[in-house]
Amino acid sequence: MAEKKTDGTPGGVFVSGSTMGHVIRMTGTGSIGMLAIFAVDFIDMFFLSLLGEAELAAAIGFAGSILFFTMSVSIGLAIGVSVMVSRMLGAGDSAKAGQYTVSGLVLGVLLLVLLAIVTWLLVPVLLEMLGASGRTADYARRYLNILIPSMPLMVAAMMGGALLRSSGLPKFAMYSTLLGALANAVLDPLLIFTAGLGIEGAALASAIARFVMFAVAIVAVWRATDLMRAWNPAGFFGDMRDIARIAGPAVLTNVATPIGNIYVMAAAADFGDSAVAGMSIVGRIIPFAFAATFALSGSIGPIVGQNIGAERIDRVRSTLKDSLIFIAGYVAVVWLILALLADLAVTFFSATGVSADVVRLFCLGIAGSFFFNGAQFVANAAFNNLGRPMLSTLFNFAKATIGTIPFVYAGGLIWGPQGILVGQALGGSLVAMVAIFMMFGVVRRLEREGIGALKPAKRVWRIPFWPQSSPRV
Repeated sequence: MAEKKTDGTPGGVFVSGSTMGHVIRMTGTGSIGMLAIFAVDFIDMFFLSLLGEAELAAAIGFAGSILFFTMSVSIGLAIGVSVMVSRMLGAGDSAKAGQYTVSGLVLGVLLLVLLAIVTWLLVPVLLEMLGASGRTADYARRYLNILIPSMPLMVAAMMGGALLRSSGLPKFAMYSTLLGALANAVLDPLLIFTAGLGIEGAALASAIARFVMFAVAIVAVWRATDLMRAWNPAGFFGDMRDIARIAGPAVLTNVATPIGNIYVMAAAADFGDSAVAGMSIVGRIIPFAFAATFALSGSIGPIVGQNIGAERIDRVRSTLKDSLIFIAGYVAVVWLILALLADLAVTFFSATGVSADVVRLFCLGIAGSFFFNGAQFVANAAFNNLGRPMLSTLFNFAKATIGTIPFVYAGGLIWGPQGILVGQALGGSLVAMVAIFMMFGVVRRLEREGIGALKPAKRVWRIPFWPQSSPRV
């Protein structure tokens, strides 16, 4: 058995140094990768729109709905393996970190191969269930038939990126995403127009981009870390259980996200196409303006995980506080920029009437509420790494249901389309405040009881969902 190191080297790079510095470095590189992904999605739609067929955009929308669940599984697996590897690196147990790495990759590829086969066979049925028909359904089927087989590559690429971040190598994870995005952007026009492949060219470009991401990430894990040097297959099923304890709830957490957004769009539809257009424009602004908030969850997880492994609860608390301070400053700057550019945004997106009012309201006021979105991302990462992944699931579902539906409904009644935005922001902010309170409650419990409090309770009814409580003796 490998000797356990306790000095935080070579993997435990986050158990020393400024926690704010780690947060900024990890979130900065994560944001760049996130922006690259959003940009490629935009470029895909732009090139396809030049073909002049409305059915193509609709087909991509239907395909995205089918691929959403597989992406949620991939994200969940990446979170699961990242949590376990981060803890082991923080504890100085590089051998066990490597064991979880290979077991996680094997699990991810096997599961996504199975999921890809099932999805590929069910594509016609799934498209019919979603309401796709005619040329739209045909385009979506052709797109999916090319892209679905690349799903195992995608999960391996995502897990590779998570492993690099867990090892304190976020730049390599960023390079993987950037090179994949570059490949997609270059190949899109060549395959769509030059080769005349249309939507199939877009799918092929995305599949090749996934291979590039996979190759860069896995080669980086192999060459820049010791995480893939040895593996004992006999430990696979035990490793799988440990990873699944985190990955399962993480998948459900991601599945919850679209529920609230669907209701918001349905509520906006009651006020006409202009209201829906306004919400859609806001939806386009958010990923680019708030990329750092989306990157934050995956960025601080390894920092928290390594310090949990090193039993440095003081640094866990410091990391969470610094993350909230960082997101407050970031949102304040972005909010100011959006407020100054509100009229320009309206003009750029050719918004008029109600849609213009919705965009202005978002830029001038609602954008500030994204502090609470970022805060909930921090809480989700904390719950996953502090042994309470179901709390992350609980709060995401709470935000998508009781934090959205009644507030959006009331807001729409009181102030029309603008009230929908206000209601969504208010409900989400309230849920986030409770999540942050619970997060620090879990930290306080760890400070009192030690790392042993991370172990799952033997009886389900005794799991302390309220973080300040402790099991009765």
